[in-house]
Amino acid sequence: MGWSELRVMVVEDHGFQRRIALRLLGELGVAQVMEGADGLHALELLRREQVPPDVVLVDLDMPGMDGIECIGHIAQERLARAVVVVSALDPALLHTVQTMARAYGLRVLGSVEKPLTREKLEGALLRLEEHAGEEPDDAAGDVDFESAASALRAGEVVAWFQPQVEFANGKVIGVEALARWERRDGGLVHPQAFVPLLEQGGLANALTDRMLDEACRWKQRWDGGGTRLKISVNVSPMALADPSAADRYQSIVEAYGIAPDEVVLEITESSVMSDAARGLGLLARLRLKGFGLSIDDFGTGYSSLAQLSQIPFTELKIDRGFVSGAHAQPRQRAVVEASLDLARKLGLTTVAEGVEAVEDWQMLAELGCDIAQGYLIARPVPGSELQAAIARWRRPAH
Repeated sequence: MGWSELRVMVVEDHGFQRRIALRLLGELGVAQVMEGADGLHALELLRREQVPPDVVLVDLDMPGMDGIECIGHIAQERLARAVVVVSALDPALLHTVQTMARAYGLRVLGSVEKPLTREKLEGALLRLEEHAGEEPDDAAGDVDFESAASALRAGEVVAWFQPQVEFANGKVIGVEALARWERRDGGLVHPQAFVPLLEQGGLANALTDRMLDEACRWKQRWDGGGTRLKISVNVSPMALADPSAADRYQSIVEAYGIAPDEVVLEITESSVMSDAARGLGLLARLRLKGFGLSIDDFGTGYSSLAQLSQIPFTELKIDRGFVSGAHAQPRQRAVVEASLDLARKLGLTTVAEGVEAVEDWQMLAELGCDIAQGYLIARPVPGSELQAAIARWRRPAH
């Protein structure tokens, strides 16, 4: 998308600052610009739009409805594709607001510190293009449980794969399997739109089994072609309550001639304690059978240390919310550094999600992280395109 096609809204109560932002956008070639004099005015305009703008630049410190509340409404009502936080306030506060927006499912292109300049603005807008390949499908709005369940039964819910590479040598050593719904009309629905529906509707086990089976099927094919990769598969929290899951997962992987130690099962840190006795028993049995266990999204829950002390994890996965942009955010870097130090003392392999910038890669490498995963390496792709994605990563830049 060229700058001339980009649709941007500026939400700023100070008239002079707003005019500067509009002028800078014009200099960049952004012709389709809207302006909101405050949060309430911006929401009023956004709700009238049939197509949400690509980016909303939101100042935080505004009278009446402040920018934080405005961003909350934008996120919950899906009134924009992405936001940029603009402020001269404390960086720690800016980070908190970005985390809040991401928790609502809104894409955040980062924060821009005042005074606004052309270079700062251009840098933020360029991040929109970096993520273009992972846009949720617009048709996701008509998804309900029945349609999602039907898609799962029909085999439309498939695994896409995102490579994981070693910091030490840049070698691709594994992939994470990620659920995607490939609709018959050619549309693509991302997991946040249908996975919660399937889990709440009692199909958590069916979904996890499907993803594990899909991942093993592709691994068998890649192994046959000489590319041996570990596979990581997310285990639905609700599947942890099923005592038969350990034997079932073992049967699935062995049916493809795959050893359990070539499979890592990712468990979100908030999921185990919902039924501690069953969850701990299942995870102990999975580890006994040889499966690797990864604590996923580490740092986003409230029982991280308890989880690590009680469960035989083999891997710690640092959440993308801490990794992305950490090179420029001291607080994020501190969390990443502390997580890596803790994992090192516990003998866990470390994986950083959301590695998008060379600067973050360099920082993580210096801190001793083991494995990287993120858009800097490759976006998630169908199994048939994985080899091409790996080749693009390996190809030296000229």
